[in-house]
Amino acid sequence: MSADDYDDFAVEYDAENANSLLNAHYERPAVLRLLGDVDGRRILDAGCGSGPLAAELVGRGADVTGFDGSPAMIELARRRLGQTVPLTIHDLSQPLPYEDETFDDVVASLVLHYLQDWDPPLAEIRRVLKPGGRLVASVNHPFARQINAMHEDYFATREYGEEVDLNGRTTTLTFWHRPLCEVVRAVLDADLRLRVLDEPPPSAETPPELMPPRIASGERSAFLCFLFLVAEKPEAREPLPAA
Repeated sequence: MSADDYDDFAVEYDAENANSLLNAHYERPAVLRLLGDVDGRRILDAGCGSGPLAAELVGRGADVTGFDGSPAMIELARRRLGQTVPLTIHDLSQPLPYEDETFDDVVASLVLHYLQDWDPPLAEIRRVLKPGGRLVASVNHPFARQINAMHEDYFATREYGEEVDLNGRTTTLTFWHRPLCEVVRAVLDADLRLRVLDEPPPSAETPPELMPPRIASGERSAFLCFLFLVAEKPEAREPLPAA
């Protein structure tokens, strides 16, 4: 599945994203918490979709730029964000159309797991980050796939399909599974310093009716869905003194 396949169900995806447990009350609050105070920071929303995260960041004072591979998603984002946020149709697997050291943060919210090869995209993300800048990313948790498909090889980087309900419309999304060691390797090989690996609970403000019974009962181990990471571009090294 390529990003522009989302054109077929962009409206349904946007509606599901707005209020669902996994998006509105789990993934998005977790990413915002990891980002912290974004007032005045220049942020690239890589794979911005229809723009709900970008809208939150703008509301918190960030200077946001976004791109997505789906023209329909970008159209929805433009309706949501107006003309104040620069938006581009672009594929994350291709070189980014931005200058070196442009952004304080890059957010990749539920996008990297659509890619077979993380190495070129992470190298590009590092390039456009300022020294000390951060990548904040969320991906499908590799352990969740192993629980749901125990017969599959956990250590193989492989493509798989998952049937999902998008606001009443059933479709199959295609992802790339990679083991945790490959997630970490790709980040470190991009010369990014891994600062956080997180597996948070849903937001405390989640409506009770959205909570599966085992989570609502307080069984913390019942929830395993996405993996979150923060990786930092090293600060520029001071030049060595002359001999």
